Amino acid sequence: MKLFFGRHRIFKISFMLLLVFLVTLTAGCALIDRLQAWKNAGDEETPATESLEGLEGTEFINEVLFGETKEIALYFSDESGQYLVCETREIPKVEGIARAAMQELIAGPSVESGLLPTIPVGTELLDINVRPDGVCIVDFSGELVVNHPGGSLNEEMTVYSVVNTLTQFPTIQEVQILVDGQKVETIAGHLDVSTTMARNEEIILDR
Repeated sequence: MKLFFGRHRIFKISFMLLLVFLVTLTAGCALIDRLQAWKNAGDEETPATESLEGLEGTEFINEVLFGETKEIALYFSDESGQYLVCETREIPKVEGIARAAMQELIAGPSVESGLLPTIPVGTELLDINVRPDGVCIVDFSGELVVNHPGGSLNEEMTVYSVVNTLTQFPTIQEVQILVDGQKVETIAGHLDVSTTMARNEEIILDR
């Protein structure tokens, strides 16, 4: 009887050891497969989804992997330089949509639109901040002033292309333009931009 129970105990221990071995082997194979998948993704210069989630966040995942976009309105000058015309554009859907819109405005109109740019060459967006009271503070580099072609109409096109583009968003009612982090009296000597400005519908030409 003792011999029987002894053999039974040895069999039970052996079975448990075999089970542990099989579980470890399965987990090891899964880990190897996962590492190989990551390696292949790196070789193909296509980042794995798990890595992207850790590094870039949901916003980047939606933009790159799922291609979500949003239609925005950009205001550029017409051929006469007297009115602003709306050009709609599809851009990646991101949380900082106002910042993305300013970058598109700086890039200029599409060639096929026939419209003219309103932001001087070399101008960069330094910062943008939307306050809870609905005021958007947008800060441009000094090229906004230094490289401006001048003239009252050109200055009006520049200022209100910024203001009208930003006030399309419901969280923005007024815009304060800064240059190199500072308030300025004017961009080209004609229009006061030292205070916040509201949307100007009269300058928009419908097409």
